[in-house]
Amino acid sequence: MPPDTVIAHAGAADESLAVVMIVAGLWLGWIGRSRLRGTGFPKLSRRLAWAMIGLALVLVVASAVAPRAIYPRPAAAPTASGPRLSSTATLAFVSPAEGAIVHGEELDVVLSLEGGSVVDGSAAVVTPDTGHIHLSVDGKLVSMTYGTVQVVDLRPYGAGSHALEAEYVAADHLPFSPAVSESVTFTVGSAA
Repeated sequence: MPPDTVIAHAGAADESLAVVMIVAGLWLGWIGRSRLRGTGFPKLSRRLAWAMIGLALVLVVASAVAPRAIYPRPAAAPTASGPRLSSTATLAFVSPAEGAIVHGEELDVVLSLEGGSVVDGSAAVVTPDTGHIHLSVDGKLVSMTYGTVQVVDLRPYGAGSHALEAEYVAADHLPFSPAVSESVTFTVGSAA
């Protein structure tokens, strides 16, 4: 998979802080529990072991609330039923060409994006000229790519004609209005 391709989003600052708080809580709890059971940390006092367990519980519970208070997210973007931004961006397939016949287990996809830029998965601000690309085969999403080059695994698809669609979407994964998309058909040739 190319380095600019991801299947899921990277965590935002609040999500990263929550993970750190949970890991720290589990670590402190393990140390305290090990001391109280007599299986480790013999120089640690029992009082400090109980304090560590208490702090561990506080950290784990606070991980659900504190990160959002420290790193508030911007106001929610309009939903699919609400008004959407329009984009002047255009998207086109460089490869594969319409009607291409593909042999092998992979399809190299190269796109051209004009008037817009691809941003990484942690971007939270919706603007008409930033987003990322959703790539679908036969109507099923196969990836969210943060670049214009993608390799698609063809093993799940049989020989025959298939539809490939690329859609430039906003940072919130919702389409622009009107949609910025392009599609081509390609044929998977049988292995001879």
